[in-house]
Amino acid sequence: MSSSCGSKSNSSSCSSGTCGSQDAAIAKQDNAITTSLGKIKHKILVMSGKGGVGKSTVSTNLALGLAKKGYMVGLMDVDIHGPDICRMLNLNEKLHETQTAGGGLIPPMKFGENLKVISLEYMMEDRDDPIIWRGPLKVQAIRQFVADIDWGDLDYLIIDAPPGTGDEPLTVAQNIKDAQAIVVTTPQEISLADVRKSLNFCKHVKMKVVGMVENMSGFVCPHCSEAVDIFKSGGGEKTAKEFGVDFLGSVPIAPKVVIGGDDGNPYLSSDEDSPAVKAFASIVGNVEKNMSTAKVSLGNMDSDCACGPTCNPSKCAC
Repeated sequence: MSSSCGSKSNSSSCSSGTCGSQDAAIAKQDNAITTSLGKIKHKILVMSGKGGVGKSTVSTNLALGLAKKGYMVGLMDVDIHGPDICRMLNLNEKLHETQTAGGGLIPPMKFGENLKVISLEYMMEDRDDPIIWRGPLKVQAIRQFVADIDWGDLDYLIIDAPPGTGDEPLTVAQNIKDAQAIVVTTPQEISLADVRKSLNFCKHVKMKVVGMVENMSGFVCPHCSEAVDIFKSGGGEKTAKEFGVDFLGSVPIAPKVVIGGDDGNPYLSSDEDSPAVKAFASIVGNVEKNMSTAKVSLGNMDSDCACGPTCNPSKCAC
């Protein structure tokens, strides 16, 4: 309960339950979200209209690639029903084993010096248990990922979303107003048809698109170096041009990507000398370049009132 609600001047309104109302709690959480986001310069939602295109692989390696460049990075897994980020980074910590940070905030998991990670698996006793939730619970979980986690000052927050244009990406769009999207696809038309829905989603919610990534774009034989277009190639770049968004690059299939993901040692952000690693390094550079002109808005929400610096009588009787 805030100190303003506990003051003598507010005793009558508090006794009526106004300060403890659901609206006041939501307003207080909004305040916490604004405070947290005000310390984060760039927010990037990695999304796709279709599953199985390597979206989590792109999210994880993009976060690691930026962290290797010296940026402070957060990686937030909002794929509530199928969180994979912990496994891809071999993070096995559990929330109940950690100490709460100052101010009651929850410390995120850490990977190296520059990367902070949060995922629902962090909070589960058994990571193989299914998450059987409807929309409102998913919305609340994502809001808590922002409001209750001790992100601190970040240069980038990478948000890994599930496929499609449902609750999770919509919740990000509504609560992280300055988030920008990276859309991941594979080259074949069946994937591109769904990706167009993602691009149109961004138009509807007025979310800027950093660019598109074409994953699994050909296979380079490790023996003869000949390229084979297993899933075709070039479809992502063509679609990016159609929608007037930047094409960030294409990544060829590499067996070590799968091995690295399973072993918790992501391959595309490694130092190996291979076409896939070089291609992804170029994508990280393009993201860095495209985001370099974005402005940071540092919020200062120090008021004890649940409504933030400007009291809103419809939400709290402060």
